[in-house]
This record gives sequence, C-alpha cells and structure tokens, in this order.
Amino acid sequence: MPFSNRVSGIVLHPTSLPGRFGIGDLGSEAYRFVDFLVDSGQQVWQVLPLGPTGYGNSPYLCYSAWAGNPLLINLEWLESEGLLSSEDLNNLPSFNPDQVDYDGAFQVKMPLLKKASQNFLDQATPERLEDFEEFCTTQAYWLDDYALFMALKDANGGASWYDWEEDLAQRDPKALVLATEQLRDEIFYYKYMQAEFFRQWSSLKEYANDKGIQMFGDIPIYVAHDSVDVWAHPKIFCLDEETGQPELMAGVPPDYFSETGQLWGNPVYNWEALQATGFKWWIQRIKGMLNYVDLMRIDHFRGFESYWAVPGGEKTAINGEWVDAPGSEFFQLLREELGELPIIAEDLGVITPEVEALRDEFSFAGMKVLHFAFDSGPGNPFLPFNHHPNCVVYTGTHDNNTTVGWYEARSPEEKDRVLNYLGGYPEEGIHWAMIRMALCSVGNCAIFPLQDALGLGGETRMNYPGAAEGNWTWRYRSEVLTQELRDRLRFLSDIYNRLPHE
Repeated sequence: MPFSNRVSGIVLHPTSLPGRFGIGDLGSEAYRFVDFLVDSGQQVWQVLPLGPTGYGNSPYLCYSAWAGNPLLINLEWLESEGLLSSEDLNNLPSFNPDQVDYDGAFQVKMPLLKKASQNFLDQATPERLEDFEEFCTTQAYWLDDYALFMALKDANGGASWYDWEEDLAQRDPKALVLATEQLRDEIFYYKYMQAEFFRQWSSLKEYANDKGIQMFGDIPIYVAHDSVDVWAHPKIFCLDEETGQPELMAGVPPDYFSETGQLWGNPVYNWEALQATGFKWWIQRIKGMLNYVDLMRIDHFRGFESYWAVPGGEKTAINGEWVDAPGSEFFQLLREELGELPIIAEDLGVITPEVEALRDEFSFAGMKVLHFAFDSGPGNPFLPFNHHPNCVVYTGTHDNNTTVGWYEARSPEEKDRVLNYLGGYPEEGIHWAMIRMALCSVGNCAIFPLQDALGLGGETRMNYPGAAEGNWTWRYRSEVLTQELRDRLRFLSDIYNRLPHE
C-alpha cells in the first residue's frame, strides 16, 4: 500500500507550467508550484511521463522509456552557470502564455542546448565533468543506445528506424561502430541533454521531498514502435524480423464507446522472451523510474494480466484476441529485488476478476474516477461509498474533460443524477463539490487536475483520446495561484484529514 496516511495532491504536467520559452520547464516556476502545493496542504505532485515526445507530442509515445524530454530543461539555469549568455535568451519569439508551442519551443531551445553542450565541453569544471562522466557510466545501459538512436534519427532526416538503411535498422555491429565514430559530436550532445535533464529533475525532486511533497510519476505499459527500445531490443517485442514491423499490435477491443475498439499500433511484448531473461528490461525500467519518482502509476495495468493482440496490418482492433501475460511472476521478481512497490495500477476500463486479483496480490492501489460515478446505479464502483482505502480518487484524469467541461456536456437527465447525489447545485461550483467529494472519500489519496481547482472549462483539457493532434497544450499563468486558492485547498484538506502530520 503506497500511502500510509491520508494525502491529496494535484496532477500537473511540467509542460503546463508558466515560462517564456513556449513550454513549461524545470525552472523557477516548477519550484514555485512546489511551494504552492506546500502552502495549500497538498502532499503529492503527479506528472505524466517525462520522456522525449514524437509526432503528436504525446508523453505516452516517447522515443525512449528512460530518457527525459530536453524541452523541459530550463535555459535560465544554464545561463546562471555561464553556459549561455543573457544575449542568447533575448529576442525570443512572443509565445502564447496559455498554450504550449512545441514546434516553436523546439526551434528556440534545441540550438541553445547545442550551444550549451559545446560550452560545457569547453569550460566545465573538473567536478562538473566528473559528474557528467559518472552519469554516462551509471546510465550507459540505456543512454548509449539512446544517444546513438537520436543521432542516427537526425542523420536520417527524422525517419523512423525501420526505414533506415538495413545494416543500421538491423543493428549490424560494424555499422554501429562506424556510426558511433562518425556521429561522435551528436552523440555527446544527446548525452549532455540527458545529464542536464536529470540534474534539473533531481534537484526539483529533492526540493519537493525536503518540503514533504512526493513526486508521482507515470509509466506507459507500451513503448512507441519508433523508439530506441524497440530498435535496440527487438527480440522482446513481437516484430517481423525482416521488416521491423509489428507482427502483433497493442490496443483494446470494441466496447460501448467504440465499435471498432482502439488500435494503438505499438508492438506488444514477446513475454516468453522477456521471461527467459528474468524480465531484465522491465526490471531495469522500473528501477530507473524509481530513481526519479516516489510513486508510480502504471498505465494500462491490465496488460500485465492479459493483453489485446491485433495482427499486424489490421486497420482496426476488431480482429484481435486476449493473450495471457505473466504479470504475477514479473511482479514477484520485482518485489524480491526492490521490496514493497509504490505502484498505482491504472485499473480503468473493462477489468476482470483476474486483473483485480493481480492488483490485490501485490497490494497495488487502484484508481477511482468520479466522472464515471453517476450513470449506472448504486453499485457503481466509482461512487464514493463504494471506495476502499487502498485507492487513488480522481475528479478526472488527463484523459477526461475538466470537471466544469464534463458537467456542462452532460444532458439534463445526466446532470440531475449528479445533483441528486450532491443534494442540489453546489453554491461553491461543481468543480469544488467534486474536489470535496474526492477529499472526503475513504481512499487514502485524492488527486485532481489543476484545471479543476481553477474551475476551468473543457477548452483547457489535456487530452482527447483518439485525437492525433492538438493535445497536451494547456498552460496556466503564474497569477492564478492566488492566496485565496491556497487557503481554500488547505481548509478542505484539513477538514478531510489530509494535511501533513507534524
């Protein structure tokens, strides 16, 4: 059980922080947000996956299961250390403070990170060079492949690895040695950015932990097809050996919400091959994650019990089948190596008794989403009187509408079901009523998006599942974190016994 006391917190991805570079990052506003959490009596900051994103900017489809997103590196920090000049940070484009501009941020930040990496090489102190070398050594098991992969991707005009020349796509040892020599400068650049990302993230996490804030991370079960993980470890995925294309793809079957199901396109794992290695890749992945977060949500947890596998080439998820996965054996090995695991299982959707048994076997907390609570009678497991202590209660998640947007989109009959439960329309607003409902649950942890605390509408939601573009862009402005908001959150957290214990 990851929570020994009653706690609450906010889900906010760092990209949503304020800042002048077109995207939120790990600079002063991140520390200010930690201070806001402390002042408002919160104890948890939940983020989405932190990896380098590709097309669509989804943090759930990254180029690496380990790497951090270079766009989250704060440039002012590098300026303070002399790796960039004040002139470098002048004359920036005029970015929209309410939206992430991924392309604009990339165009501004990446050349400056390149310059900083060169200046680091030329002028870093012996201590900083030693820190860098230590990072590269301890993280070599993923970093070497990642830096080479990204350098090759650049050299191939951004093409996916399975479209590279055959000797590189198939990882011919001689071709890799030659490429490593030819791309030495680019490889250093990518290693430098990772060292800097994790230096800044570790500093932020230490600051948060010192103030009693736990960092709550998120790990997608699947990785992107066009990722270093699939390129470097093809045998642990179900791939066609010649083309590199998935033989079996991930997704979920048709249901009430979709007649054709969801076809995600990621290759599924070859669990037999993983099991033969003692699940080495997965254990390294969890270990790596736990170096940088205190708690971890596993997205699509049910895939560890059984997963929907769709033959390669299919256009929908209809013609898939359920295949058993060795989740119990994996988590048993993981527990033997790491002890009790601070894992929260994303157990939403169609969850079978077998999935619940796997979750409960290892005492993982589950999830309860209040937006799902009102439409199927008193047996609905998301209604607060059906909660249990070992769960995380959400108003909504990054995949939901905001609470205000959710309520406004409901029909009159559906609104009545919510109001009947609440005893009428709440004077404090529907968002505060739902936050209060989450806080008063017996669930040990209550989490809500910052958008809900601010009472924002559906135009500020983070993600529309199934939409390939236009997601992950919301940002807030510094001035919205008012003293009144701090006081209200602290007051409610106190009422429902979620303040830190001295």
